[in-house]
Amino acid sequence: MAPQREKPLHSLFAGATAGGIEAFLTYPTEFVKTRSQFGGKRESPLAIIKSTLKLKGITGLYSGCSALIVGNSAKAGVRFVSYDFFKQKLADSEGKVSAPRSLLAGLGAGMTEAVFAVTPSETIKTKLIDDAKRPNPQYRGLIHGTKEIIRQEGITGIYRGLFPVMMRQGANSAVRFTTYATLKQFVQGTARPGQPLPSAITFGIGGIAGLVTVYSTMPLDVIKTRMQSLEARAQYRNSFHCAYRIFTEEGILRFWTGTTPRLARLVLSGGIVFTVYEKIIAISGGRTPATPS
Repeated sequence: MAPQREKPLHSLFAGATAGGIEAFLTYPTEFVKTRSQFGGKRESPLAIIKSTLKLKGITGLYSGCSALIVGNSAKAGVRFVSYDFFKQKLADSEGKVSAPRSLLAGLGAGMTEAVFAVTPSETIKTKLIDDAKRPNPQYRGLIHGTKEIIRQEGITGIYRGLFPVMMRQGANSAVRFTTYATLKQFVQGTARPGQPLPSAITFGIGGIAGLVTVYSTMPLDVIKTRMQSLEARAQYRNSFHCAYRIFTEEGILRFWTGTTPRLARLVLSGGIVFTVYEKIIAISGGRTPATPS
């Protein structure tokens, strides 16, 4: 099958749509993961779900959801467009991209999305979730919360944790895209040469990519959450100090807190995002033959 590349606008639209759908469908797992990563008493995912449903009802599991949907749409759009851009720049003379170059393209895509989309949305989402567990929450939703965070902390307030987010997103995208691209090429080259993959196989490959991503990047996710919590300014000088305190005070296993809900989300996320993306690209005619460099 001849190498192909995605049209930028089609890639942006397909990625943003896939990201928004994925964020809404998997948000309760993100809520539980984030709650479990805050400092203080450890709570199991089931305990968090039970207490939230008891105190806030089903809507409690969607605290901060709007921030993630907006941010995830922007993130996924930027991610796919930037990955396609870096992939095209790193392609060989035949338009093909090796696994190491795909890893580098994914790293670049992750860094880009961290700066332009992920850090602000993740910071706001984390603060909304942290605030929601208080007896008297101070934020009344996405818009009010964003205004208050900026008013109290300035624009840097929504960019707290930029470094760990860049590290996490760079690693996330590098691992996820490389795993997905490698498995996709393998399946297309063996089981279905020259044929488009059905949605079930795309979902499965995306799910495996999510599984690999979770275990390899979990410590960065925990540090990111702590740096974006409401108490971060009083507890941590920077990301390295945060990592040091977690390691020395809570033990190395604390870096993998929230693995189960994050695993559930990223396995589903990988399947949903890549499946929706591939479908929209195919329906809209968003691919053209790659131009050899």
